[in-house]
Amino acid sequence: MTNDTAMTKQESEVMIEQLKKVFEVVRLLDVDTLEMGNLKGVEDVDGFPCKCYDFWKKGTRCKNCTSREALQKKEKVLKLEYLNSNIYQVISKYIEIDGKPYVIELINAMKSDAIMDDDGRTELIKQLSGYNRELYTDALTGIYNRRYYEERIKNSDMTAGIAMIDLDDFKIYNDTFGHDAGDLALTTVVGIVKANVRRTDMLIRMGGDEFLLVMPDITDQIFADKLKQIQEKIHDTKVPGYSQLRLSVSIGGVLSAPGSTVENAIHKADQFMYQAKTCKNMVVTEHDEEVQDKAEGGETSKTYKYRILIVDDSEMNRAILSEILSEEYDIVEADSGESCIDKLRQYEREISLVLLDIVMPGMDGLETCKKLREHYPEANIFMVSSMAYDDMIDRAAALGAKGFLFKPFTRETLLEGLKGAFKAIHM
Repeated sequence: MTNDTAMTKQESEVMIEQLKKVFEVVRLLDVDTLEMGNLKGVEDVDGFPCKCYDFWKKGTRCKNCTSREALQKKEKVLKLEYLNSNIYQVISKYIEIDGKPYVIELINAMKSDAIMDDDGRTELIKQLSGYNRELYTDALTGIYNRRYYEERIKNSDMTAGIAMIDLDDFKIYNDTFGHDAGDLALTTVVGIVKANVRRTDMLIRMGGDEFLLVMPDITDQIFADKLKQIQEKIHDTKVPGYSQLRLSVSIGGVLSAPGSTVENAIHKADQFMYQAKTCKNMVVTEHDEEVQDKAEGGETSKTYKYRILIVDDSEMNRAILSEILSEEYDIVEADSGESCIDKLRQYEREISLVLLDIVMPGMDGLETCKKLREHYPEANIFMVSSMAYDDMIDRAAALGAKGFLFKPFTRETLLEGLKGAFKAIHM
């Protein structure tokens, strides 16, 4: 046993105080804690319960735990860990205090000026940090990218607020003002979000104008309030150089449940975000009363409307449908199959339901349904026709139609049919 391994309690206290001046994290672990594999009872040097894997944003101990290895080998063990574009050096050293075995764990972020030397280790650090930083960073916005989510976040088990954020009418920005304006709109939104969240929160660009926000260890009320704050700040901000370009986002948020992955939470947050898109510039969370009303089959909120695309070559039929539905739903119209596809391309996820007439000149409803399913597989399509033949219904279902509405219909039967349609969609 070397002199620097065995020490008295008083000597260990002096050593720890010195180490705290150098290292970001200093923890003293006893043998029982390490052998049990449960860190809930661990105390840091100030006597407060802690879990080392909280630092690494994990829910379990690292597979390459240096402290357990140091205990087993009764020596010092080192490793490098990568987190949030930073490299951390982890040192675990076996010691004995008054004859009882312990491991002291030290963590520090590595600085470039401390790791460069003449032996080629600079290149190693470049590969470990610079390459990975590029690998996980979105080139336009500077935040995490989809790859970071897939490899680092997707399967994580954490208690966190999970929000999907989507920029409203982004395609119109690009088409009207150009891609430079679209890029500036994205970077403006990212800047606002980052300015209103904590350093520990993670913002990830999932693709295009869609972002994932992960906020660990947050209450449902604070989470909902924070999302509302972000939504309002974005709406109040003008894009530099494009004063006529007004920003808004639709946000869906949930709290991830213990034992469930981030991926599972995202699916639900995504659904809420789609709901928010129906009226835009809106936040929908799992605790939102409007959503609860929807889930329980209640009446549509005055501030929340599904958007329906009516596709019919008859102007009169479109007018009748619009007249009946416009009080409870946002209505978009198309007079042909070709126009229907253009509308879906324009609005994308903002269309909650497509009412598609079967009998139309040129591209009929069945052919239109087929093309929609090819290009927009998530589209909710309900066929409308007076041709209530079994083979027609079967053909529509085979092409991906979610349901069938039959002509002629009254106001009551139409509204009842649509309620059933939305219930079927959200089952």
